[in-house]
Amino acid sequence: MRFGSPAAFWLLLLVPALAVFLAWAFWRKTALLKRFAETEMLKRLVAGTSAARQVLKMGLLLLAVAFLALSLARPQWGTKMELMKRRGLDVMVVMDVSLSMYAEDIKPNRLVRSKQEIERFVDQLGGDRVGLVAFAGDAFLQCPLTTDYGAFRIFLDVLDPNLIETQGTDIGRGIETATRAFDPKERKYKVMLLLTDGEDHSGGAETAAEEAAKEGVIIYTVGIGLTSGVPIPIKDANGQVSYMKDDDGNIVTSRMDPELLQKIASMTGGKYYHAEPDQFELQDVLKEINGMEKRDLDADRFTRFEDRFQLPLAIALALLVLETLISDRRRRKREWSGRFT
Repeated sequence: MRFGSPAAFWLLLLVPALAVFLAWAFWRKTALLKRFAETEMLKRLVAGTSAARQVLKMGLLLLAVAFLALSLARPQWGTKMELMKRRGLDVMVVMDVSLSMYAEDIKPNRLVRSKQEIERFVDQLGGDRVGLVAFAGDAFLQCPLTTDYGAFRIFLDVLDPNLIETQGTDIGRGIETATRAFDPKERKYKVMLLLTDGEDHSGGAETAAEEAAKEGVIIYTVGIGLTSGVPIPIKDANGQVSYMKDDDGNIVTSRMDPELLQKIASMTGGKYYHAEPDQFELQDVLKEINGMEKRDLDADRFTRFEDRFQLPLAIALALLVLETLISDRRRRKREWSGRFT
């Protein structure tokens, strides 16, 4: 035997507490009666009451509480095998980790906020497999497709521009790496979530999107930050903040290219969203994904223990009913005094 909610056994502490309370109430009632009447009168007043029956009713009540606690602990015995099928999509998150993601037009900065929003997004997926690709001037598969969302979060947390030596924004390389991570045998059920804040420095984004579309991948693009361009902060070892400059000493700004992201999305049947400080748009992407056709991903057999809480619950209810039906009045035997008395 095992118990599904063993913490409910703490409720058994109510039994001795209730016993003490009932004993005190019985003593208190007796003391008040003694103050109300003389001894002989008191004997006549309580002559019809059975102390044994009162104790019996208390015992039944205490037993009922104990069995209720046992029922809440969910005793389980006996098992049966069940088959659980999982339905969903393959969702690959393609994340820009270039230095421009340190820009603070979205607080606390673009990278931190993006990771927070992606984590919320993944928490609301219903059985879909999820993977992670990081890209800057190059790209690599950070987390293969998995249903282990805890493992995904670990890989997401460590994303940082320092993970990729080649800086820049090669969107095409990110799309290519993510496309290869999908099952090549499938031509459906593939979704790519592309988050970036910059322009494509390689010029291969549209070609990569075209190849992804041939593989049945739908790309939803999310442009992060302001289109007007913002400076890129850099912190030194002492925590001092400066801004990235080009070879001529001019401050470099990061400007998003919404036209390119819109084109990538439309080429694959997806949609483009603009993430702003007060609205990140990933909830809209989630609605789109939840409305798509899904497939059976896998099936797991697991052993389920049978709940048997019904038995102690039935006993508890029977004890409560019995306690209610039993009177605390003693039975009187009438003596035969003759037919014509």
